[in-house]
Amino acid sequence: MKTQIRFYLGMLMLLLGLSFTVSATEAPKKIRIAGGVHVQPDGSLALGGTLAVIELQGWLAAELAKKGIELEYFATAHAATGPMINEGFANGSLDFASYGDLPSLVVNAGGVSTKLLVPNGRGGDAFLVVPTDSEAKSIHDLKGKRIAVHRGRPWELQFIKLLESEGLTYQDFRILNINPVAGAAAVASGKVEAFFITSQAYLLEDKKAGKIIWSSKGGPADWKMRTELWGHSGFVAKYPDLAQLIVTAWVKAAHWQAQEENKATLLAMTTKDGNPESVVLRSWQDDSLSWRERWSPLFNPYVYSHYEHAIKVSLERKMIRKALTTDTLFAPQFLHNALQQLELQEFWLQQPAEKTTAQPAGNGSAE
Repeated sequence: MKTQIRFYLGMLMLLLGLSFTVSATEAPKKIRIAGGVHVQPDGSLALGGTLAVIELQGWLAAELAKKGIELEYFATAHAATGPMINEGFANGSLDFASYGDLPSLVVNAGGVSTKLLVPNGRGGDAFLVVPTDSEAKSIHDLKGKRIAVHRGRPWELQFIKLLESEGLTYQDFRILNINPVAGAAAVASGKVEAFFITSQAYLLEDKKAGKIIWSSKGGPADWKMRTELWGHSGFVAKYPDLAQLIVTAWVKAAHWQAQEENKATLLAMTTKDGNPESVVLRSWQDDSLSWRERWSPLFNPYVYSHYEHAIKVSLERKMIRKALTTDTLFAPQFLHNALQQLELQEFWLQQPAEKTTAQPAGNGSAE
């Protein structure tokens, strides 16, 4: 009798264990991915960047639907993308996000672990803009002057690199923490002597509201402003098969963007919000970079160099208070699997074409 009781108790514990294992790995009903949106002329919102291509392709939503999982996009306003996504990762309402390097470091240093799953292309440029009647020709001409920089945004890292390369520090200027909209108005009206911003600088020049005296355009790849695909570490560890689907969709979208025949469609998608074609085309133009390599999702050396410098600078300036390493932040295995699945192992270059230590080439309008 005792033997039978022990047998049944053992079977019951085994079944309970199996039940717990199944429930612990049960697929989620919904996956939420965050990214920036564009405001259309009619006031409606539309996804931007790689997320817009993924939505257009429809492959990811279809694959998740086969598993009974809903794909939900979480739109973030560009003025508060970093804080909104970090809060979503912290409270568990987000699983993946496409956003910048600096806020990603901030959330990890704060104790919320995320993984960089796919580097998002070669990166974007930043520009130093002055009023149209300014006589300043370089950052040195602005010593002691007011420079508007939106602190904590990805382009602040580029601003720091510019200062370091010229032997300057924040103490050499009057730095004003102003968002891009207010910063554009301030430089146009002459209320600040300079404004550090992304490709919006081209629009200011076109409107004769400012002029570019420095740009990271044509500079080394590790100077670029980066936006990547990040995943919550808990989700990635618990559902690696679903994380793989997300990464594979990202690589499919990168492959589509990298094909010249899709450039016109991509341009139309990028200018839906009223951003002029001339601005977008100039932001894409780079004689040192092929169209294909612009969209490379590889973990190339310049990605590592960029983040190693970003971690160092963020620690020194107390933007983060915990040391981080690329070994713990990066999860390249999913990208490697996606490249194999899609037979794209040789599509992009494995090494950067240029050195990553030189500074961008000089001042002046980068067109």
